[in-house]
Amino acid sequence: MSDQSISHPKKLKQLAATAICGNDITSSCLYVSALCIVYAGQYAFIALIIVGLVLFFFRKIYGEAVGALPLNGGAYNILLNTTSKGNASLAACLTILSYMATAVLSASEAMHYLHSVFPFFPVIIATMVILTIFLLLTISGISESATVSIIIFIIHLSVLALLIGSAIYFVMVNGLDIANINFHSPIKGSISNAIFLGFSTAMLGITGFETSANFIEEQQPGVFPKTLRNMWILVMIINPVIALLAVSIMPLAEVPGHEAAFLSFMGRQTGGSWLATVVSLDAALVLSGAVLTAFIGVSGLMKRMTLDRVFPQALLKENKKGSSPRILIVFYILCFSILFITAGELAPLAGVYTISFLSVMAFFGFGNLLLKIKRARLPRPEYAPPIVVLLGILGILIALYGNVKLHPDYLIVFLQYFIPAILIIYMFLKRKVVIHYLLLYANSIFDKIQKASVFSRFHLTKEMRKLNRQPFVYFTKGDNIAILNKVIQYVQENEITQKLKIVTVLQKEQKLNKTFERDFQTLDRAYPDIKLEYIQIPGVFGPEIINKLSQEWNIPQNFMFIGSPSDHFPHRLADLGGVRLII
Repeated sequence: MSDQSISHPKKLKQLAATAICGNDITSSCLYVSALCIVYAGQYAFIALIIVGLVLFFFRKIYGEAVGALPLNGGAYNILLNTTSKGNASLAACLTILSYMATAVLSASEAMHYLHSVFPFFPVIIATMVILTIFLLLTISGISESATVSIIIFIIHLSVLALLIGSAIYFVMVNGLDIANINFHSPIKGSISNAIFLGFSTAMLGITGFETSANFIEEQQPGVFPKTLRNMWILVMIINPVIALLAVSIMPLAEVPGHEAAFLSFMGRQTGGSWLATVVSLDAALVLSGAVLTAFIGVSGLMKRMTLDRVFPQALLKENKKGSSPRILIVFYILCFSILFITAGELAPLAGVYTISFLSVMAFFGFGNLLLKIKRARLPRPEYAPPIVVLLGILGILIALYGNVKLHPDYLIVFLQYFIPAILIIYMFLKRKVVIHYLLLYANSIFDKIQKASVFSRFHLTKEMRKLNRQPFVYFTKGDNIAILNKVIQYVQENEITQKLKIVTVLQKEQKLNKTFERDFQTLDRAYPDIKLEYIQIPGVFGPEIINKLSQEWNIPQNFMFIGSPSDHFPHRLADLGGVRLII
């Protein structure tokens, strides 16, 4: 933790935070409307409206969960505070895979659009250049990244408004003859099946919605729910309107084959080649913005995981701008690996992208239910009724099933990336056990080579002791020994340590239950593998006490635990510096 410098970068306002997420979620209209029309035909706009309804449910789900636990990490943070670190890391693994696929897919798509205008450069090389540019930009700090995002966001919305206006004018001049033909055209199978397949495909149009939760600590107070509202409004308006206008200006038979550059094709139909060129350039720009979104989102998530000792602490080192270059470089290398493994082919990337993103959304819904059950007393700015949460999860599961049904090969491709990724994360989580077995291996293999054996044992033992020496803290009211027993079990199962400080903060004239100390001694004897230390501190429990003890004991605040506070607790959880809820 000594490598981590203290910095206070400028917090993001509503426009900047919305732009970072909005570039991803609004870039979806470049392909999602066409894909939806391919499967749902003239009823695509209905499928896209249903997508907006599911997103409205998740607006409530995210608003409650992240409002109650306003820390970076998204689904990882929610599950970390409601269940085990292993379950939380599973959701984090899916999120990282989703961001990897988003970054590479968006960069590749952006360069394909640009290649259609300037066909003299290789797409793969240009994709590598884009990834490098946004690596350097995010290393320079989130404020600088936000400025670029705002510019891209405003340009993109302006071009969309121009395209929609051009399409409306085209319909006003040419009438609704094409729309009448399309809406009277036969459709394969039933209307309900067409809408189901269109809905499943169109759910990819909400990617980016989960990103705001991954950098909430970089946003000003009250900004997060506004980003959710703004993204929902954009999705609810843009995608259905574009789909409805598309079936009013071109025959349905012309849509297949133009999915990759559909809005450019629409622009050519309604405004000519100049509008098609403008849309293509905008597409390249906003898809590049989606790459920036991926870098910012994964930075917040991986930093939180590293603080929780899922990843090596060396990744935490920050620069003067408050960003963590080592985390960003690791993600950059992972993106390059997936680019080379897939050779830039979009289909395998789409497979990883689809299943990982929808799985993350489902995990968030389940995390909200766990929050209601296990953290019912925790204050929250808004509340999502259980029926809303269940409908949101159901919508995601239906979309997940629909995508696997349409592309069963996606599941195989996804597993090829997911299994190695989760194994690596699991190795980090269980590195104490791994080091133990490496010690045994060193003893057995290198017995005949004494120096190598001593060297291996020395360094592995040193690493083991370093991990075990890190103390953790649990703040207790000192009135329930059964809860304390659960706390010790949680720490043993989820953390690598042999030291746990049990702290009670006592106000003036407040006295501890006499039986508690006696029961504590019994509990101490029951767990010989972990050193328990009981400490009483005068004062009032709150951010000041937590910060003071963190500095005095050199214990990060995210290594401190509390039970769920009640509605009468005078402080917001965000003010406690990352203290975790475990009971």
